[in-house]
Amino acid sequence: MRNKKLIPFEVIERAVAGEPEAVDAVLRHYTAHIKYLSMYKGYINDDTQDRIKTKLVEAILKFRFDR
Repeated sequence: MRNKKLIPFEVIERAVAGEPEAVDAVLRHYTAHIKYLSMYKGYINDDTQDRIKTKLVEAILKFRFDR
């Protein structure tokens, strides 16, 4: 049985390869968590949200399966 909370492995592979649609799918998957982490005094801090998204994209593109 598949867990709907997990990103399919194929999407992760394509995101690591740099496909924009797959990277966007990963960002959409984590949108709620990113917004939660960006909260400051009850409001979403846009700068923090952008910084977290940037770090996630950087981590995706640096990830290697061969380690």
